[in-house]
Amino acid sequence: MDQTAHNLQQQIELYGETLGETVRRVAPPLGLTQSALAQVIGLSAPMLSQLMSAQRVKIGNPAVVSRLRAVSELADLAIANELGPHDIPHALDRIRASTGAYSDVTTTPLRRSPGPPSGQTTSSTTPFATPPGLAADAPTGQSWPSGAPIDAPTNAPPTARAVVREIQDLFRAVASAEEIQRAADAAAAESPAIAELLLAYGTGRTADAVAHYEKHHG
Repeated sequence: MDQTAHNLQQQIELYGETLGETVRRVAPPLGLTQSALAQVIGLSAPMLSQLMSAQRVKIGNPAVVSRLRAVSELADLAIANELGPHDIPHALDRIRASTGAYSDVTTTPLRRSPGPPSGQTTSSTTPFATPPGLAADAPTGQSWPSGAPIDAPTNAPPTARAVVREIQDLFRAVASAEEIQRAADAAAAESPAIAELLLAYGTGRTADAVAHYEKHHG
């Protein structure tokens, strides 16, 4: 395996897909160029290019990883038509303005924000909740505490990709890719379905894991 292929595999193990795939997936639905995306998440355009080409493997700043995760979940909402084009610039501004890592970057998807209290209206209410660590718009006269998740009821279920990422993050928190591969090999003879599960969520690409999830859960 050459160095580039090795670096790409490391990115998949770290992020669930290569960073090139991430950028190509999230930028178009949000109307962002590669350079504009770099600006939103707080990277220089050359650094993002090096990560996409696997000249570099890992994003060193946890806050940048947090912002990239937020942008990714925002793109999922845009793709699902759960976020209007006119809401995207404001949402990106909030992500761009965040300065620290979210409290749980690996498992916190964007969620719909609660509406204003009964009998009140506000033009500042946005259609989704900001990830923990970003100040969200609140009903007039109120404010959300910075750094605290908004746990109001929501009718919007998490996307398949968001659920899959939580499962992937759990696998990668408890075992390395090599350990998961060995466990899958050991299980393959007696429980091929379990072996497939381990490989799909433990070592596979996010897109393949989403396909597996939708096949068995849909």
